[in-house]
Amino acid sequence: MSLVCQAEYIFMENTSDDMNDLSTKYLGLDLKNPLIIGSCGFTNSVGKIKELADHGAGAIVLKSLFEEQIQAELSANLENYNADYPGATDYIREYTRGNEVDEYLQLISGAKEMVDIPIIASINCVSASEWVSFAQSIEQQGADAIELNISLLPSNPKMTSADNEKKYLEIIAAVSDMVSIPLTLKMSPYSASLANLIQKLSWTDRVAGFVLFNRYYSPDIDIQKMVVKSANVLSSPAEGIGPLRWIALMSGLIEKDLVASTGIHDSEGLIKQLLAGATAVQIVSTVYKNGAGQIATILQGLETWMEQNSFSSLADFRGKLSYQQATEPAVFERTQFMKYYGGLS
Repeated sequence: MSLVCQAEYIFMENTSDDMNDLSTKYLGLDLKNPLIIGSCGFTNSVGKIKELADHGAGAIVLKSLFEEQIQAELSANLENYNADYPGATDYIREYTRGNEVDEYLQLISGAKEMVDIPIIASINCVSASEWVSFAQSIEQQGADAIELNISLLPSNPKMTSADNEKKYLEIIAAVSDMVSIPLTLKMSPYSASLANLIQKLSWTDRVAGFVLFNRYYSPDIDIQKMVVKSANVLSSPAEGIGPLRWIALMSGLIEKDLVASTGIHDSEGLIKQLLAGATAVQIVSTVYKNGAGQIATILQGLETWMEQNSFSSLADFRGKLSYQQATEPAVFERTQFMKYYGGLS
């Protein structure tokens, strides 16, 4: 070995020894860092997925496949198709479904060929029927895990909380019977007894992790035009407080991975969630606002903070300020601002 090569080898060896260990395990998968790109438009093409991976993403959640997409495409095809031979409707139903799934399966296989980080498929669903048969194909195509985005907004007064819980259990059971890859559940924050529900779902041993929380489309009203419109699509850092509370409360109660989602825009937001007990976080809005380079910026901020506080790995501080570890855990359960507004007249 030449002197130059020896010098380069020694430099690289020393540098790697001095670097912080940002690696983590999520759903039994090895992640080089805790930054997961959540399901979004950026994760709907192999080229964009490679760009995100090249900038340092720890894992990718693919753009969701929706039950509604399949149903809408199916309905449109059936309305525009006329045939008088038996079985025509069933044939078109299967053809439409196959095309929709084929595109998704191609995305999975293409991403797996292009990057060496975990690729997590995402299914946005409200039932255990139409899409469940797709799960095996998703696994066969190489997806490392499946994120079940179960969108249950408790707006139907005829449905009880028990009805909604039953839906969660039915969907999870149906999918887990079809695949051997790990499942993670992207939860809704709307539940009469959220902590009990998460704990109950964790006891089934069919779910390896939870993502807190799903960020729903939110309506707004334009008072000038007097029409209903969409509220801000992208999250703000202030929205990270909701997941922070529940990550802190649940991290010591269940033996499952917890991922914070919504409102994580910078290294400070990431560090807070890790201190609360998060295994990892999902980011989307900050990438839309700042580009893929924001991934490296956030990770650099994490490394700098770890060096300043003499932490060499995430395990050194993960959960240090969870409900079980915090000196004032009641802060996570407090719902009123008595301390701030009690003395005001």
